[in-house]
Amino acid sequence: MKMKPTGHGFSLPNEYGEAPMNLVFTGGKASVDEMVRSTERGILVTRLWYIREVDPYEKILTGMTRDGTFLVENGKISGGIRNFRFNQSMIEMLSNVEMLGEAVRAAGEESFEMVVPAMKVREFHFSEVTKF
Repeated sequence: MKMKPTGHGFSLPNEYGEAPMNLVFTGGKASVDEMVRSTERGILVTRLWYIREVDPYEKILTGMTRDGTFLVENGKISGGIRNFRFNQSMIEMLSNVEMLGEAVRAAGEESFEMVVPAMKVREFHFSEVTKF
């Protein structure tokens, strides 16, 4: 984009490439309950883990759901389901956001802290069911 760096990533050049280290998203007003009620058929994911970069240029990540993955049918959670692996371009995912919750501080076992909202995303790419 021919923009100057903001200083919130690793200095270039480095062995990791572009990696933002200070993500802050503006949220919206929707609650997770509203997102579920507005969904005819979908999957509610409460946690992702083991996220790795697949393609640094297309910003494709892979990872798995964990600790609470549910089937949503006709605006209601109909039951728990097995975990999934995903392969998803973050650029494409952010283009498919339909609703946003309030932004909250979050951090994972292998990630840095960030401020992000719950998101309702259409056409997310789950690739297979995991073994657990």
